Amino acid sequence: MSAHDQLLVVIDPVARRSDGESVRIAKDVLCGGSEAKICLPEGPEEFARALARRGSRRPVVIGDDRALLRAVALLHRDRWLGDGALAVVPVGPSVELAHSLGVPMGAVAAARAVLEGAVQRLDLLEDESDGVVLGDLSIPARTAAAGANGAAHGSHGGHGTTWVWDTCRSLVRTLVHPAPPVPVAARAQRLRVEADGVVLTDLDRLVEAVTVRAGGGRADVVVRHGADTEPVRARALSVTVSGADFRYRADAHITGPVQTRTWTLRPGAWGLTLPRVAGGG
Repeated sequence: MSAHDQLLVVIDPVARRSDGESVRIAKDVLCGGSEAKICLPEGPEEFARALARRGSRRPVVIGDDRALLRAVALLHRDRWLGDGALAVVPVGPSVELAHSLGVPMGAVAAARAVLEGAVQRLDLLEDESDGVVLGDLSIPARTAAAGANGAAHGSHGGHGTTWVWDTCRSLVRTLVHPAPPVPVAARAQRLRVEADGVVLTDLDRLVEAVTVRAGGGRADVVVRHGADTEPVRARALSVTVSGADFRYRADAHITGPVQTRTWTLRPGAWGLTLPRVAGGG
């Protein structure tokens, strides 16, 4: 049996708890078509140890997007992704990223792609702290609560009994007809955005959002200043954002606050097993 047919199947605990039936189906398909070693880690540390002890087996993750991102980050830090390839069967509460990368929907189709598919080299974004982004990177506008829900009461004095009854009636009304959620206001922020050293926007302008996505050997960068202004667009190999403390969303994770961060495109930096293209090899 070839090394390609020897799998290390790491089943994320979230997938086991959220959709045990899909996990069972995927495991049956993989075990029926390969020599598979099954690992059932109970947490991130056991998950990392299982991947570290993969030997010559192909790692396959059964789990959601967070499990996929965890596996890629671990294998990237291990400097294995450049030569090896990962496979994933998306199971769990959030699997949009895996599907956007080309992994089929459904446990059977995804497991068959692991066995019959081909490795495709994909780009990723890497930051200076060795973090990786597989899909979308975004810096949204800051948010702040529009205000407190209601005003505080002062001393009630002789009106205490009336206040208690008013409060009880208000509570009953709230339970029967819940109040709408407190609106959240978005606030633009001042950021400096550079693409390959070229300044796209500086601290003298308010920025509503920045998005970056790897693909096609370059990163697509879009800076939005407002609805009445055309977005600034660029394609680059590196993107640096700096300014006052800001947060950013990298795939499924929100990180920050940071004052500066640089993302560098790594073309073809990792391999993912995907269904073969019709007519391809």
